[in-house]
Amino acid sequence: MKFLIIDDHAIVRKGLSQLLKEEFASAEVEEIGDTSVVFEKAGSKIWDVILLDISMPGRNGLDVLKQLRADGIKAPVLMLSMHPEDQYALRTLHRV
Repeated sequence: MKFLIIDDHAIVRKGLSQLLKEEFASAEVEEIGDTSVVFEKAGSKIWDVILLDISMPGRNGLDVLKQLRADGIKAPVLMLSMHPEDQYALRTLHRV
């Protein structure tokens, strides 16, 4: 399994990475802390799952998701958020 974690909080990235490696011993997990290299890294491999923070500095996760799809990246994307579901969930589903 290949996972790409995109989140600006190091503690979140490290925690998710550790959990994934514990659950999937042979998992390949890569982390991105800012949006400046997202598209280069996302396009560098075929990912099984991309975990994406919805609130990122510079470019928010919704815009990143839209661009990933426009770039032809088909990996399932799990959006992460500290915000209430009703604030973003429906908007996210309608944008993709």
